[in-house]
Amino acid sequence: MRSSGDAGPAVLGELRSAAAAHPLVNLTGPLGVGKSALTAGLPGAARVDLDRPDGPAALRRALSEPAGPTLVVDSVDGRARRNTLYAELEHPDHRWPTLVVVSRRPLLSDPRWTHSGAATVAVAPSEERIAAQAAPVADPDGRAVVVQLAGGIPLIADAARRALDTGIPPTALGAVADQVTEEILERLGRELPGRQWRHALRLLATVGSGDERLLPGGPDHFSSLASLSVVERDRLGLRITEPFRTLFELAYRWRRPESHESARIRARDYRLALLAGARDPAERAALAEQGLFLSAGPLVRRTLFPADARAVRVRSAVAADAADIGGLMRQWAVHSGFDPRRCDRLTERWAGDDISSFHLVYDRDDRAIGIAGLMPIDERTSTGMEPLLQQHSAAAAAGGHFLGAAHCPDPAVRAILLRHLLQHASGGPLVVSTANPEYQGLVNSLGFRVHGSIRDDVFHCGRPPAVYSNDFSAAALPWWLGRLNAEGNGNPPRPPARPVPRIAPKELQVLLDYVSGMTLKSAARRAGITPNTAKDYLNRVKSKYRLAGRPAYTKIDLAHRVHEDGLGPVAPETSTPQIEPYRGTR
Repeated sequence: MRSSGDAGPAVLGELRSAAAAHPLVNLTGPLGVGKSALTAGLPGAARVDLDRPDGPAALRRALSEPAGPTLVVDSVDGRARRNTLYAELEHPDHRWPTLVVVSRRPLLSDPRWTHSGAATVAVAPSEERIAAQAAPVADPDGRAVVVQLAGGIPLIADAARRALDTGIPPTALGAVADQVTEEILERLGRELPGRQWRHALRLLATVGSGDERLLPGGPDHFSSLASLSVVERDRLGLRITEPFRTLFELAYRWRRPESHESARIRARDYRLALLAGARDPAERAALAEQGLFLSAGPLVRRTLFPADARAVRVRSAVAADAADIGGLMRQWAVHSGFDPRRCDRLTERWAGDDISSFHLVYDRDDRAIGIAGLMPIDERTSTGMEPLLQQHSAAAAAGGHFLGAAHCPDPAVRAILLRHLLQHASGGPLVVSTANPEYQGLVNSLGFRVHGSIRDDVFHCGRPPAVYSNDFSAAALPWWLGRLNAEGNGNPPRPPARPVPRIAPKELQVLLDYVSGMTLKSAARRAGITPNTAKDYLNRVKSKYRLAGRPAYTKIDLAHRVHEDGLGPVAPETSTPQIEPYRGTR
């Protein structure tokens, strides 16, 4: 199967070649992407449109009376129409040499068509076409709205232009989306008759991914919703593909803001409850992503969940990718204003430590278009993190992963890469070092702990990298997402329901003396034990906190746990100078 992002000469040539070589060709792509217009370029083709009232009868006549080499059967959308076409093709009078079937879902996704031998030509959204469609809009803000909402779909761009022509101001994004949505819903109604599924669709758009608990109506209603071409199944239930999801949510929020917010809150609480009990790492990562979608503020949602989608793949690098790594890292240096020579040396060190720590994004033409350096923090990679380890050893002491670079010019693809990195790093700490103000704003919005800057201007760009970290362990994820939600709504974060380990009296005595500023030897002398025994007590305390999902690796970490659990009078902010001052969280 081949796909293309531009329904122009290249795709038309692919369609013609497929029609010349195969008796059955499926031209497929999202609603409104321009498939019907593309088939007009097939010379001498007859046409039947199942959207017309006489569509089934016209199809029957056309199949029994061939008038040319190719018959285009358009609008084969929904299970009923696929079944109608299948039944007609089973008739012995069918004599057409070549059929081109136009559908939103691929024919091969239907069990009845799995062994049909259909050649598939997929038409993908095209940003270039949308820019041309938006050009006639006089108001620059109006042009931006058309491009923003369209997500590469010509039908949406045309509908957005018509909405603006009615006098809706570009600032009323929800009102524009509402008018566009009405046209989309009317077309979807040809796939699934009736209107009872419309509210469920906007609920699904709001919650991101929904199961039967979040989408009331019962199993049959859930299955009917799944049959729509804009709906896909994922690990957590059903989801709407972009840009349709964003349109439906904007319209719902504009029409019924209180109901929209209530739906988000219910979904968030439900997902966080499931996350707290999740044991499977893949399920936990999916729930965390949905929790982030429902809890995060505008900057995070705009950056990580744009109203767009791209057919790309992300994978770890191998030795054969060295040239792509070098080229993309140099692009990263130029984009960020870094010294390319310093960047080249850093790239060599990272690749020498572990080349698989580079994650590359490839487009549908197998071109490398994005990169990130995400290294496991261990002995192999310590040389690549030397300045960090020297100045912020507490950030790296817990292990986990270190993110030192991320670059992808396309915002939609960058969102996919960043979500991939968050999922890949889930299960433990993630340390981020960046001198890029854009990424610093993002990690601040994500609630990462701020450790401070590195003294050395590593990239010779006039600003030193700042260091951040966050715990993505199973026990910490619900609290992190709950805090994000509280901060995003302007509410002070509530303390988490922390599991407090049971600490023996002697262990507690040594712990309190140690975090108050005493040396280990002094704490041991005061407790009447040897330093080795005192060290063993502290190791037991650390082990208990680790098992409780609240790791404490350093003296300052232990002071935080004492303060959080009310075990003694020592507060991290006011402890003696022997403990690193607490920087706070963002």
